[in-house]
Amino acid sequence: MGTFDFKEVLSVTLILFSVIDILGSIPIVINLRQKVGHIESEKATLAAGVLMILFLFLGKSILNLFGIGVEDFAIAGALIIFALGAEMILGIELFKPDPDASGGASIVPIAFPLIAGAGTLTTILTLKAEFEQINIGIGIIINLIIVYIVLKSTSWLERKLGKTGLDVLRRIFGIILLSIAIKIFKSAMSTGGLV
Repeated sequence: MGTFDFKEVLSVTLILFSVIDILGSIPIVINLRQKVGHIESEKATLAAGVLMILFLFLGKSILNLFGIGVEDFAIAGALIIFALGAEMILGIELFKPDPDASGGASIVPIAFPLIAGAGTLTTILTLKAEFEQINIGIGIIINLIIVYIVLKSTSWLERKLGKTGLDVLRRIFGIILLSIAIKIFKSAMSTGGLV
């Protein structure tokens, strides 16, 4: 398991925080809440946490089991992020809410790919080469607490920003999401030896 190291925990926490970018996802979360009516913050955070911890211990094995490379996984995540970004900029609806799902529909796009997306999971695999497992685990837990607090505050943030503020934010973050998707796609293609 390795030993606890505060500096390692801090590094992992900051790296994951910037990759997860929960603050940047606020407009998407608000957008989803308007569609499905309610965001199950606890379940979404828990689902993302389970995915991240699973990936920390079994990531490469899970992908190998399906014959999927890390690059393939990253490209799939990039495409979903691209679609979310396009939705936000163009004001179209690609991810239709399921009328039979009682709020649970919000868990999937939030837990994966927003919080525990291909970028986050690939980063966790990369961090294993550099940091002790226990420190990565603690870094993941700290990020999950931050994510939970942000998800719980979206209604308050929505009230503070107002409709116009949200529309502007949504479009700005849509462009950022498209850029992130393209960056993940390009780096996955080049590491896969395709570019």
